Amino acid sequence: MAPDDGERVKLNVGGEIFETNVSTIQSTSPDSLLAALTIPTSHGSIPVFIDRDPEIFAVILNLLRTGRLPANSSGVFSKQELLDEALYYGVESLLRSAMFPSPLLGIDASLVSTITPAADGVPSAFTATAGDASLWIAHGGQISVYDWSLSHSGTVRTHLNDITSICRVWAEAAAIGSESASGLHFYDLSGGRYVGSTHWTDPEDPRIHKARVAAVADSSGGVFASFDCLHRENSVLQIDKSTLQVAAVIGQQSGSSAKTSVPEKLRWVPTNGLLVGSAVQRGVFGCSGYIRIWDPRSRNIVWETSEPGSGRSSRFGDALADVDVDVEDSILYKVCSKSGDLGMADLRKLGEDPWVYVSDENPGAWKSDDGGGGGYSVVHCYRKQVWAARGGALEVWSSVKDNIRGDPIRRRNFVDKEEDSIRGMISKIEAGGDRMFVSREYMEGVEVWESCNFSSLVSVE
Repeated sequence: MAPDDGERVKLNVGGEIFETNVSTIQSTSPDSLLAALTIPTSHGSIPVFIDRDPEIFAVILNLLRTGRLPANSSGVFSKQELLDEALYYGVESLLRSAMFPSPLLGIDASLVSTITPAADGVPSAFTATAGDASLWIAHGGQISVYDWSLSHSGTVRTHLNDITSICRVWAEAAAIGSESASGLHFYDLSGGRYVGSTHWTDPEDPRIHKARVAAVADSSGGVFASFDCLHRENSVLQIDKSTLQVAAVIGQQSGSSAKTSVPEKLRWVPTNGLLVGSAVQRGVFGCSGYIRIWDPRSRNIVWETSEPGSGRSSRFGDALADVDVDVEDSILYKVCSKSGDLGMADLRKLGEDPWVYVSDENPGAWKSDDGGGGGYSVVHCYRKQVWAARGGALEVWSSVKDNIRGDPIRRRNFVDKEEDSIRGMISKIEAGGDRMFVSREYMEGVEVWESCNFSSLVSVE
């Protein structure tokens, strides 16, 4: 029989009596331990005794009543304390929903915490999951795993001295590479188990030897990895996930020029079935590099461009500094190294010069601290927002509607405050769930940015 909405139950938690409606508990968590304990016939009129902390239970009870964590309380608990109690009572999913941040909007994002591994705290690579915002941080030859709540759930030591590339290829498995050791290596992080390795070799070509991994991208059809040899041969390999064998060699090239250097960034675009690769060389005279797009089915290049050499900005020596893809809208983005102009190109309408440039009307916004020009160094696309970093400053370009013409336009907003931007040069941006993660050169830890903080009750550790 379903409980009456007005039927009440008493619980004795750590010596303190709590009273609530049976429906409050059974409607929100019908299969939980609490729901079982609130069945009237199981305890009669005597309050069920639960040997747990009553102050934390008050928080859990408020969560059951409102679906939210309380904004204020006499006690302040860490996320781990709340998670431990939620697991005990069987209401982890409800706490998880309450602890997730608001939808990630760049204009409202702020720094909420920095996650620093216990050993070798400077991250050499990291990857985030789009679904639950869990985070894997490579530091030295180790990988630290942080779950959806960003609580540390374990660290795996690999056989590599340093990890410079990491990509999630299964729910609990990572593909990793190192600039100082050959091969792409696979680890099951849930059990700390080495799975296997893939090497690029060719018995007929002695130049292909001890090939190191520069970039990794995952797809439903396999893992893509760019390999670079000591003799400057490089290529992109497609690797079968089931066998870890090389399924295809794509785009092999030779040389150390900007046009033939190894792709240092790979992005898979599932809607188009295309693989986007890019490389940028930085020197005293500026940047130079290329963007190349392959169709893995035919192994052919479907479009490429080199800079300087084409495009409005690059004709004036303002070549690309970084590239990323909005996979939802199939838009390719680049940022120019000096002006900070953002270039957009529709992947479905690529031509000789497909770029449409957007820039801010305020010229002073693009000046660096020394008064000269200063372009972006990193760009990352996520949920139709384009995050960009110029030095230590962080900005976002969002799509808004033009009130006059009604067409969507790109508008830039500053994300960080002045004190945020002076912490160091941003080296990588990646988003997952409703969080954005940022690392800075030579700085320990990975910064966590959210649109708003959790309840003030939760202390971020």
